[in-house]
Amino acid sequence: MKKISIMTPCYNEEDNIQTVIDSVKEIFKHLENYTYEHIFIDNASTDQTAHILRAAASNDKHIKVIFNAGNYGHIRSPYYGLLQATGDAIIPFVADLQDPPEIIPKLIAKWESGTEIVMAIKNKSRESPLMFSIRRLYYGLVKMVSEEDLISNFTGFGLYDRKVIEALKQFKDPYPYFRGIIAQIGFKKEIIEYTQPKRNAGKTKNNFYTLFDMAMLGFVNNTKLPLRIATLLGFICSGLSLLVAVIYFIYKLAYWDTFSAGTAPLVIGLFFLGSVQMMFIGILGEYIGAIYTQTKDKPLVIERERINFD
Repeated sequence: MKKISIMTPCYNEEDNIQTVIDSVKEIFKHLENYTYEHIFIDNASTDQTAHILRAAASNDKHIKVIFNAGNYGHIRSPYYGLLQATGDAIIPFVADLQDPPEIIPKLIAKWESGTEIVMAIKNKSRESPLMFSIRRLYYGLVKMVSEEDLISNFTGFGLYDRKVIEALKQFKDPYPYFRGIIAQIGFKKEIIEYTQPKRNAGKTKNNFYTLFDMAMLGFVNNTKLPLRIATLLGFICSGLSLLVAVIYFIYKLAYWDTFSAGTAPLVIGLFFLGSVQMMFIGILGEYIGAIYTQTKDKPLVIERERINFD
């Protein structure tokens, strides 16, 4: 029998964990030709999530749990969880049930037909229309400037063959942009579209910082275009500044006694160039920060405890 690994990252999901466990268990009751493991990687939850996971794992050996020693964020912890899976195919599955469990058999069917990466794409969403529109705009922008062929509205939900996970282990990236890696890694890919449901219970753990972090990670990991735009605009602004300076110098020579340069052009020019410089420094800072993260070579996660792993 082939083994399917379901990997669920979680942080303070006490209202959802049991529903996730029951939903996956129900799906595999009807997949009689497969066995499965359900790996939870807990990012140092402060509610009853860990207690619920311990109780569930004590009653069901299909459930395996990794407790992190600390909160390693929404990027590193899920990626680490994927690398710990032992199945012939691996499916990341979020704890808020915005990845519909009924898609799992469809993913497996595509995989059995010879596809090594089956990407689930949310073509519609029952979340806030404003947030869905912003996300769609972001995906489109990153895809437009990226050096890789990124897939719009791909969150990472899907199925990955064992050989894909083994390939991921070769990427020594302490802060990996999973969606970008999947785009550049190769292998045969297919797409399944679905409508994203609302969050099952509780509040989302995403905030402005986590969304901005993901957005910047997508940019700096997939394109050098912002740096090149900064360089190009820097030359253009320098040329315009020099042109304005020459024009004012000529006017002053021609109308020495009557022409007054005034302070308005100086103030406007000062603030314009200052704002351009600050923007470019911010862009450079993002890339330097990415380089700094890479050179530290930190582990993705430090574990505190494992349950039901052989």
